[in-house]
Amino acid sequence: MPDSLALTRPIQATTDPAPPPERPASRRVVMTGALLSILLASLDQNIVNTALPRIVSDLGGMAHLSWVVTAFMLSSTVTTPLYGKLSDTYGRRKMFLVAIGLFLAGSLLCGTAGSMGQLILFRALQGLGAGGLMVLAQASVGDVVSPRERPRYQGLFTGTFALASVAGPLLGGIITSTLSWRWVFYVNLPLGAIALLLIGFGLRAPAAKRKRPLDILGTVLMAAGTTALLLFLAWGGVEFPWVSAVSAGGAALVIALFAAFLWRETRAEDPLVRLGLFRNPVFARGVSVGGMMVFAMLGSTVFLPLYFQLVLGMSPARAGAMMLPQVIGMVLTSIFGGRAAARLGRNKGFLMAGLLLEAVALAGLAALAWLAAPAWAFLIAMGALGLGMGMGMPNLTTAVQNAVAYKELGAATGAMTFMRSLGGAVGVACSGAILSARLAGPVDVEGLTRGGAEALAALSPAQHAMLAEAYRTALTGCFALSGVVMTAAFLLVIGLPEQKLRSTVEEGAA
Repeated sequence: MPDSLALTRPIQATTDPAPPPERPASRRVVMTGALLSILLASLDQNIVNTALPRIVSDLGGMAHLSWVVTAFMLSSTVTTPLYGKLSDTYGRRKMFLVAIGLFLAGSLLCGTAGSMGQLILFRALQGLGAGGLMVLAQASVGDVVSPRERPRYQGLFTGTFALASVAGPLLGGIITSTLSWRWVFYVNLPLGAIALLLIGFGLRAPAAKRKRPLDILGTVLMAAGTTALLLFLAWGGVEFPWVSAVSAGGAALVIALFAAFLWRETRAEDPLVRLGLFRNPVFARGVSVGGMMVFAMLGSTVFLPLYFQLVLGMSPARAGAMMLPQVIGMVLTSIFGGRAAARLGRNKGFLMAGLLLEAVALAGLAALAWLAAPAWAFLIAMGALGLGMGMGMPNLTTAVQNAVAYKELGAATGAMTFMRSLGGAVGVACSGAILSARLAGPVDVEGLTRGGAEALAALSPAQHAMLAEAYRTALTGCFALSGVVMTAAFLLVIGLPEQKLRSTVEEGAA
């Protein structure tokens, strides 16, 4: 039977291991713990970025500053598929406790670091825990909430993530100024302890089942390939030119490692990622679209505050406030759109509307940057982008989870989170390459991005005018690329069959 028909026929219960019975009290406890975990993971990076100048002032090691961010990104990205897979085997509760424990241990050690080297090492440990927070928070919803009800809860996650992106820099500045940069790490401890207790009491252990050996070789190959890719993207155009022998060698290494990983997954008794999942069009396209969405989002907005300062002449505070319409839009549609999808029991229409709105908004931002439009026009486009993101992200996660059997819920969620992390890294790298190519010359683009207002103040009027014009046209290219990627994501979703959201947790996917 063709896949499109198989996905729309009546769903039959399977012999998959059933989750623990749903209890309203347990659901509330688990959801509160999961939302706190999302808050921890979302706030951490934004708070730390604000404290980096003070960290360098106290610890030194300016040459290694980027590794404070890179070490966390590497370890958290590499571990996302592993947490998803292990949670399917050993239970979400056990792996959640491990993830939160590692994150809190890393946070405590980061706060006590006495050198830049120690801080980088402890940030990597913190990332090992953070890799599980996003995956397990979203997968845990599947243990206590039916797919039909999940859009409203996934919407809460998206809203929490959006609010954290605004609150993070603000809290980071306040904490660093009034207390110490060490407290940007210590603040995780009470929140994490509460999340630990809620998850520990709220989630029940799964029924015992036969344990299969972990695919260690596949895990090593996946980790090596991901590390090579992320370092290639981070160092490309900085440590070595994109068009060079070193770049070609790095690309070849990445391809070889991922090819070996795919080969291993076809032969492992219990693979880290079961490749048969990709024969399910909802899963395959959903994971791809998830990566494309984050590619477009980060690739287009990461340099936007600097554009507002450099081209439109705004202060750093006002430039940050320009991002508020996007956040407000995400919160509104993620919450109310999730409720509407839950009532209807179908979410493809909401997903398509969100992706289309994002594509139109990104195309609009490209046109506005090219025309040097006034600030109010950007506010409208940013609001539309947020409205689209709020509808797209939670409904995409729900669609992927609804398309797989319960026994593979963690692996599917881990694969989606992994692709989102890679998509964001590739998006930022592509936008950075566009900017570097357009701004090649006497001005240090990376230094401007890191230095912000102080770096801009050091430019001469002639340099400032030249850079503003170049930055305007360069960012037009970034928005245009993101718009094309988002349009492709929308086209991928159009062909998916409509799939009714299941009404109970334990039903298997057709």
